[in-house]
Amino acid sequence: MKHLAFVGAVSIAAIALAPSAGLAQQKTLYVAGYGGSFEKTIRDEVIPAFEKANGVKVEYVAGNSTDTLAKLQAQKGNQQIDVAIVDDGPMYQAIQLGFCGKLEGLPADIYEAARFKDDRAVGIGLVATGLMYNTKIFADKGWAPPTSWNDLKDPKYQKQLVIPPINNTYGLHTLLMLARMNGGSEVNVDAGFKIIKADVNPNVLAYEPSPGKMTELFQSGQAVLAVWGTARVQSFANTGFPVDFVYPKEGAATLLTTACPITKPNASPLASAFVKTLLEPKVQLVLLKDYGYGPVLKSVVVPPELGKMAPIGERAAKLYTPDWTVINDKREEWTKRWNREVER
Repeated sequence: MKHLAFVGAVSIAAIALAPSAGLAQQKTLYVAGYGGSFEKTIRDEVIPAFEKANGVKVEYVAGNSTDTLAKLQAQKGNQQIDVAIVDDGPMYQAIQLGFCGKLEGLPADIYEAARFKDDRAVGIGLVATGLMYNTKIFADKGWAPPTSWNDLKDPKYQKQLVIPPINNTYGLHTLLMLARMNGGSEVNVDAGFKIIKADVNPNVLAYEPSPGKMTELFQSGQAVLAVWGTARVQSFANTGFPVDFVYPKEGAATLLTTACPITKPNASPLASAFVKTLLEPKVQLVLLKDYGYGPVLKSVVVPPELGKMAPIGERAAKLYTPDWTVINDKREEWTKRWNREVER
């Protein structure tokens, strides 16, 4: 684990340990998770070895976190999904709604921040929400890199800024950070709404939820600055496009990528086995390399060349962790307000 060459050569087949015969009871395992490049990595790096080791077919159902939570709610009483991979906010809701089963035998060295009450879910990667910018365009224009959430208000970015909407965690984090910087909190986000409406909106090209569309707006040169997470920015930068991630001086917000086995009658133990495969150190390094996910295991040794964007060490320690117990009670109200006042 000491060299990038080793990470690139990781064979996930070596980590999908053969289960006991009792595990191979279900012929198809349905895993719901993010689309885009994340889906490709799971399909290429995890699923084939897991299928071979466990004698099971894995069907991947792509969608964003709110899509997956909506599917779980629609299928209540007749769940089709076996494993859900979602952001931490929707995961707290899934647990509260009774969708997640208990995970047994989790690694002892998981960071406390990645654990959920009663082990009903587990973090599989730590993401920071901050700013992404086009390094080439900034250099060409002689602009200094952004350093603050207040840069979202700078008129030089008029119609060149992209922020995901509030039903996306990145958009929600934007609202919370601007509220916190101006005397507010999760309990009172009025200041955040006021600043977005008055000062940020003139710069917004689009409130864009789609990762694919986000990258298109940058590739076309229409957008030069965005709110996004280390995972998405790392994946985009890995294509060779000139973007970089900034941890704003006021702080970046924590986004925990999480997974849980779905509880249902005759639930397959393979669901828990799949979640625990995502915690294997070698998979953790693949997720770090491909997405800038900070590993959730203390034992994972991070090669210096892989730690440029990821929230690890001191950067991870400084992250702001939102209070989802408050947020989830208010989220529907905030979404309606956002649609009424911001994206009219």
